[in-house]
Amino acid sequence: MFTIRRRALAVLVPAGPLAVAVLRVILPYYTVDPTATMATKVAGHQGAESAVLWLSLVAMCTLVPGTIAVGLLAVRRRPWLGSCALVVALLGFTALPFVAVADMVALAGARSGLPPDQVVALLDAVQRQPVIAVAGLMFVVGHILGVVLLGIALWRAGVLPGWAGFLLSVSQPLHAFFALVVPNHPLDGCAWALTAVGFALAVRTPEGTYR
Repeated sequence: MFTIRRRALAVLVPAGPLAVAVLRVILPYYTVDPTATMATKVAGHQGAESAVLWLSLVAMCTLVPGTIAVGLLAVRRRPWLGSCALVVALLGFTALPFVAVADMVALAGARSGLPPDQVVALLDAVQRQPVIAVAGLMFVVGHILGVVLLGIALWRAGVLPGWAGFLLSVSQPLHAFFALVVPNHPLDGCAWALTAVGFALAVRTPEGTYR
């Protein structure tokens, strides 16, 4: 039974970050693009945008339980640090559905044949909604800071060796850099892949190995 559970976790835990890694590579627009550019690029790459939404669904279904599984490994040996890391990361990842709303609107507008200016107006109206703004802030701060803390907590708990804890901790700051500062889809995807590797190593390593 223990082996079956381990194998299930080995599949579940990295699935969310891996889904986002692929999503970030095939995303037809940059995060920093204005809504008019986003609408145009989505309309011209509807197949890719549809795949982005399906991958978002995979991430929504797996990131939260995967993060809980990883976070609890840290909580057992570093209760305060592990708990803080887990709560902050969960606050970020639970806001993901709100972040995907703009992609749904852009694709639906393109497929329904709405004029581009109307799609842009809808996107602007959606992004002005207070709940979307708050959820977006929760997602950005929560998933970046939360994963940084998880990497530190898992290292301090002896779940990950120092190098793996470091790679996990820097993965999401790297994602932010390649999404917002120097936009680069392949490198952004690689950053999320580092998160997946860190998560996978955490559940495959016997607790306390690196204490």
